Amino acid sequence: MAKESGADLIGIADPKELSGQEYQGNSPLEISEQFQSIILIGVMIPKGAFMPLPKGRALYTNTLMAGTATLRIISYKIARKLEEENFLASIAPSEGSEFGYWYADKKTLKADFSMKYAAFCAGLGSFGKNHLFISEKYGSRVRFMAIVTDALLEHGTRSATFLHSSCKNCTACIDACPAHAIHEDGTISRSSCAEYMFQTLGGLRCGMCIRSCPLSCPD
Repeated sequence: MAKESGADLIGIADPKELSGQEYQGNSPLEISEQFQSIILIGVMIPKGAFMPLPKGRALYTNTLMAGTATLRIISYKIARKLEEENFLASIAPSEGSEFGYWYADKKTLKADFSMKYAAFCAGLGSFGKNHLFISEKYGSRVRFMAIVTDALLEHGTRSATFLHSSCKNCTACIDACPAHAIHEDGTISRSSCAEYMFQTLGGLRCGMCIRSCPLSCPD
């Protein structure tokens, strides 16, 4: 169903996996202990949305939101199908802030749980220094949405190291970040990134750490 509806990546993670040493986010089990599976649905964002950056941020943002809209439709179909089979299911948002309200915690800027880390646990890829998920086929040009459910499905397993091997000696995203939010020590400043996006860009998405990534947008 997901592939037929336009999904490019599909994976299933165990909610209990979101507790590794490198994981610093919230757990979906803090919302409900009934959750047995996290279904990850990913769509690729066309490379053409990144090529005009930084001037084409309106084009990039609109393309990104089209990906989000696609994910909503796919996820809703899956949630309905699960409930038809007598399971409970709900959809976690892929945006931290949207339509003037916040999904993420305003102080920590963290979501209810990290879909990127769940995708890593499901075996769909690894991470970059920009703290974005990296898939082998699309790099970081991927947007995720997740369905949390009490259905006990077959979970995927991690298939890669946490940090992608190509990122070890690369500083492309660090050098390209206009907010200087990505640091050499592997940390990021979420507040600097958010301030640049909402204050400087007026809510348009930036995308420069993806645009500069050789794995995401090779020349």
